[in-house]
Amino acid sequence: MPTLRSLAAALLFATLPATLATAAAPAAPKVLHMFLSTSETGLDPAVASDIATLSLLENLFDPLLRYDYLARPVKLQGNTATSLPEVSSDGLTYTFRIRPGILFTPDPAFKGARREVTAADYVYSIKRLYDPALKSPWSFLFDGKLLGDAALKETFSYATEIPGLQAPDRYTLRIRLAAPDNNFLFYLATPASGVVAREVIEAYPGQAGNHPVGTGPFMLGEWKRSDRIVLLANPDSTAVFHGTPGSDPADRATAQALEGQRLPRVDRVEVKIAEEFQGRMLGFLNGEYDYLEQVPESMTDMVIRDGRLKPELERRGMQLYRFPVLQTYYMWINMDDPVLGGYGKERVALRRAISLSYDSAEDIALLKKGFAIKAESPLPPGVLGYDPGYRSPVPHDPALANALLDKYGYDKRDPDGFRRQPQAGGGTAPLTLVMSSEATVGGRLRDELWRKCLNAVGLRVTFKSDKKTEIIKASRLGKVQMFESNWIADFPDGDNFYQLLYGGNAGRANYARFRLPAYDARYERARQLVDGPARQRLYFEMNQLIHAYNPWVPLTHVLSADIRQPWLKNYKRHPVEFTQWRYLDVDVAERERATRVK
Repeated sequence: MPTLRSLAAALLFATLPATLATAAAPAAPKVLHMFLSTSETGLDPAVASDIATLSLLENLFDPLLRYDYLARPVKLQGNTATSLPEVSSDGLTYTFRIRPGILFTPDPAFKGARREVTAADYVYSIKRLYDPALKSPWSFLFDGKLLGDAALKETFSYATEIPGLQAPDRYTLRIRLAAPDNNFLFYLATPASGVVAREVIEAYPGQAGNHPVGTGPFMLGEWKRSDRIVLLANPDSTAVFHGTPGSDPADRATAQALEGQRLPRVDRVEVKIAEEFQGRMLGFLNGEYDYLEQVPESMTDMVIRDGRLKPELERRGMQLYRFPVLQTYYMWINMDDPVLGGYGKERVALRRAISLSYDSAEDIALLKKGFAIKAESPLPPGVLGYDPGYRSPVPHDPALANALLDKYGYDKRDPDGFRRQPQAGGGTAPLTLVMSSEATVGGRLRDELWRKCLNAVGLRVTFKSDKKTEIIKASRLGKVQMFESNWIADFPDGDNFYQLLYGGNAGRANYARFRLPAYDARYERARQLVDGPARQRLYFEMNQLIHAYNPWVPLTHVLSADIRQPWLKNYKRHPVEFTQWRYLDVDVAERERATRVK
């Protein structure tokens, strides 16, 4: 039988306002819902180079520096370093101070200890890029630039000390260069230079990419490969927001909301792999994703009319942004390929004809729905070194392509009208180009454009479809003949694009395997110069060599159509970094309202 005291307590609770009675209920978690357009690979900063994986790495691992989220033009700021480094007057010595108290996320490799980041960890992490066993695609960032790093290449050992990479005390990192490098600080803001712990790498030999242990704002929660990844807010994150807004009122509001706040602002990020354009678009319209960057070309008409977001989507509170991506689409051709490669006149003529066949106007109008501009060179607008007055000497000209092929021995044709290739001892043989392509709707649309262009000049082409990650793996081994790819700036300087054709990077970032001493000499001179007329002249000459030998067909630079859901806060796309996840916030109540009434 209840006592008088228990009845009184029950009566008091029953008369409390509902908000007080439920005050102890936990707040709904803030969850970002994202997608990646291709499958991820191993989560190892020294090895991964695809955009999907880099997007995850920049949230799991910490480089010394990071970009100011709001500053335009872009600028760097300290990340795990307390600030930008002290730089010697000769531009050769950089001294960084590491913030004390930064911890790696827990892992059995630490045997229960809380593991703090030290300067020695950065020494180890940068040395990993030289490890020949890893074949890091990022070794070019440091190779030949750190003082004494030849010792790491002669007989590699992590125990080898070099004067260019030292940790004089627990929190001081000193880097010495062999020669000044105007872009060096940009390298130290890339995911590739993120800090890793030696204990973890050695605990999982050859499997570090399956055990990502970093210090970033997020940590790995769940991972179902090529399907679903969940990132959890790192409870030990020491990241705090500091930004430099311009005059844009939205940027100022973001700065006011975030300044001094601990990052990240959400509890978790749920990421799906969505390779098909239609699945991404429908998922976004159904509220499954919080923003959509770069509306797929084939889906533009679903959401945009006359250059504006459709009224029914505006009524739902969605917002459209136009963003000039620091990105170049290009078709690269394997210069070692027995059919298309080589530097003789006949092969140069064949590659030139392929370039002349490409119809940029049709690509931009029909496939990219007007959200692109023609690429005249490897450099997109907004990158240091870009020349707005430069024009490619290789236009869309099928008649010239046909005349060129006739002149250089490709004048004989099969009964079906396709050209045959000349043979060294005389005579001809069948000629079939093999273009790799992504097994997506967009990939098939690109295939049809290229089929039309190449058939117009008498060239037969077949398409070998696969996942992009598999194509890239085969490309590194020299087993891909040609592939339409794209490059997004790792740092906002022309060097980041021209290194894609530097002979020293053949088989790495230089998938075309282009090796031309005249180009390499100009590249090496240009990278020693600051942006200005002298470097611009070298870039002009490098462009001319690219157009002369045609290891690339420059295609387009994208004007991205980005759409944000109304419940997403603090969104601003950055020209260099891949994601904004650490800065974003979610209005949970608004999301619930919007998804109920959609």
